[in-house]
Amino acid sequence: MKRGEYKLSDTHGRFLRAEKNGHEIHDATWASGRILLSNRRLILAGNGGKQTIPLSAIEGLEGRVDVNQEVASVSEYLSVRIPSGVILVAPKEFEEFEQEFYGAVLNEGTFLARHPAVEGGVVQNTEWERSRLKVESEAVSMATVSGTFVEIRLDDIGDITTGRRTIIDDSRLVVEVEHSDEETSVQTYIAGSDRQMSFLESLLRKGEEQSEVSLELSETDKQVLTALYSGVSPFDIPSFLGVDVDEVEELYVRLIDHDVLNEVRIRHEVTLNARGRSIASDVISDQ
Repeated sequence: MKRGEYKLSDTHGRFLRAEKNGHEIHDATWASGRILLSNRRLILAGNGGKQTIPLSAIEGLEGRVDVNQEVASVSEYLSVRIPSGVILVAPKEFEEFEQEFYGAVLNEGTFLARHPAVEGGVVQNTEWERSRLKVESEAVSMATVSGTFVEIRLDDIGDITTGRRTIIDDSRLVVEVEHSDEETSVQTYIAGSDRQMSFLESLLRKGEEQSEVSLELSETDKQVLTALYSGVSPFDIPSFLGVDVDEVEELYVRLIDHDVLNEVRIRHEVTLNARGRSIASDVISDQ
């Protein structure tokens, strides 16, 4: 490998060209071979030869490109967009390879970030700072030049919005992502080149899909979630909303089961047993 280049993944799998010069290839068939990923290149080597794709030539990732039934039968693959078309890559260890791929295109870049841009629903007067990202197995971590560390867990993403903003006298694409910072809902704004933002949005959208649940919310559910979002203590919810304590506890359990709430600690309802009464009696006698 060249100076400064290092291997990230070396595995086997399948790959094919699904689109060329804007036209889908409907008779495309998978080729098996070696899939090598470095911080500079993606190499696909099979019986038909070797193809080397510089990471700088990869424009982005597409959704599924099921050009025929053979392709559609494969549950997981990356749709890699290059200037001449789309190549599908299906490594055996898909999730590990996918993480390494996103890391290869994002970890070495520089971004601008505002954190928190919004905290608890209130816009904050934070400044844009230069930052670096690191793609991890379950999160995107970010460190700013001032020393702030931010973790955006992929299974804890709310809304994602993209748009252009003028930042430091330059028009940049911005991804606004809602997530949790400890117990507080925050929004972090991240800006970079169009190419960087394309990959980052793709990664965060996958996290957003993980966070979505198919759940019918009652009016009480919505009131509880709104109150928690506004900063009301979970212990104060029954009196705040005028709802029975047992009903709220059942609601919490259901929303925890659906990954809408995180369980911090369990409240215990207790009564003294015989041993407890004996110890308490001794304590009172000694006073």
